[in-house]
Amino acid sequence: MQRGHPWVWREAIESGLDGASPGEEVQVLAPNGAAVGRGLIDPASPIAVRMWTRGRDPIDANLWQARIAAAISMRARLLEGTDTDAFRLVHGEGDRMPGLVVDRYASVAIVRADGGAAGTRVPDLVDVLWPRAKAMGVRSLALRTGDRGEASHLEPLRGPPPPDTLRAREHGVPFEVDLVEGQKTGAFLDQRDNRRRFGKLADGRRVLNLFSYTGGFSVSAALGGAVHVTSVDIAPRAHVTAQTNFRVAGLDPRSHAFAVADVLGYLKSARDQREAWDLIVSDPPSFAPNERALPRALSAYRTLHRSCVEVLAPDGIFCAGSCSSHVDANAFLATLDDVALAGRSLRILELRGAGSDHPTLAGFPEGRYLKFAVLG
Repeated sequence: MQRGHPWVWREAIESGLDGASPGEEVQVLAPNGAAVGRGLIDPASPIAVRMWTRGRDPIDANLWQARIAAAISMRARLLEGTDTDAFRLVHGEGDRMPGLVVDRYASVAIVRADGGAAGTRVPDLVDVLWPRAKAMGVRSLALRTGDRGEASHLEPLRGPPPPDTLRAREHGVPFEVDLVEGQKTGAFLDQRDNRRRFGKLADGRRVLNLFSYTGGFSVSAALGGAVHVTSVDIAPRAHVTAQTNFRVAGLDPRSHAFAVADVLGYLKSARDQREAWDLIVSDPPSFAPNERALPRALSAYRTLHRSCVEVLAPDGIFCAGSCSSHVDANAFLATLDDVALAGRSLRILELRGAGSDHPTLAGFPEGRYLKFAVLG
């Protein structure tokens, strides 16, 4: 914690959990009685306290004002001139507001709370955020709930109820966002800059997008000059949205291919038919939801990556992604070494992460969950 890690695990707490209520502000003390900092308690969670301040500084209105002002000011500077109105306004621990996320999509901002403690503080967040969000052009602010196996729901917080779907822009490219059924708060905003980079690699190439979801990498590749893009996802509904995104970006989806298939099965069939692509991206869902799943996840990445390079053209480029926070960068790169890739001679050209609107703390490695390796 002294180095800035914002979590206190339940097993590290000697006393003080009994009778505590979620969201209650607590003072954390070291074994010698020194004041470590103040945080919000979540007694039922493995992460029992999320730290907000050091020493004895309180979590008060002044702190909320300062943290939100800093978060919004940073985004204004970083995104100025990018023609982007879909980005993360508040990134939880990375903005020193643990457990609270706010994403903007054009005229709508969506709040999401991770854990019971953060959920109790949504009103505090909204009271400070709303005037600043309105000044940016946001007209509706809503809380999204039910992301963990439950039906998603949008609860209006300020302004009129938001629509279920809308259109937003990243780097000038319009796309459709499903605020209710879409992943996270509606879209994977953390891959925005990686999609743009992928598009710059696509000119004149045949492209394969695996786990393509709503087609973000596919649209970027087509706009970047790919001669043909194949999108593979097991969910037919995802392809419907992907084809819509092609059209709203001014592209004809009929010029490209959309395969409803299991990725590993598709790759095996493609290998057997001696198909090959010049540029491949693999961006699967998390393989390691917890630490116990790590060995199985690493094995799954190795199998997937080997299958990908088996259909990669001799001078091709392979982009491999991982959103698993329990898989650090070194462990992920080990699934792309010469042994994992069966001797295929590839080098790491770039190792990228989430966009700058997803800042992280140096002392919080769990915040660097997204890895995006470019190999060639």
